Amino acid sequence: MDISSYFYDKGLEGFGNWYKIQAKEEQDHADLMLQYLQNNGERITLEAIEKPDHTYEQLKDALTVSLKHEQYVTSLIHAIYDAAQAVKDYRTMQFLDWFVKEQGEEEKNADDMIKKYDLFGSDAKALYMLNNELKARAYAPPSLTL
Repeated sequence: MDISSYFYDKGLEGFGNWYKIQAKEEQDHADLMLQYLQNNGERITLEAIEKPDHTYEQLKDALTVSLKHEQYVTSLIHAIYDAAQAVKDYRTMQFLDWFVKEQGEEEKNADDMIKKYDLFGSDAKALYMLNNELKARAYAPPSLTL
């Protein structure tokens, strides 16, 4: 089950909203990478992506999976950066600089979510307030333009 749906199913619409917007941002990031490749004459073949297969025993499990996923994405971006650097592909390195910075923000956001849950998750009123805070997150397109 995807994280957004998990939280909606638990009645935590704010958390669900936060992760729904997060998923949209990730789609935008993928679109930016595709556009960069197309702009540079690369042929693209997309493959199927498996649906999420996670199950969560507790609310915090979903938050932890999110952080681990962001760390995994960061490792992939670093690997691409290393490959670009090895062949002195400065254009790609410059393009990836934005993603390196963005992943720092993504990991911090995921870690902050865990910290907030650790602080407030066991108190129903505080969790309610945190959930309401997360409802306010609005979609903003990425700042990178190609």
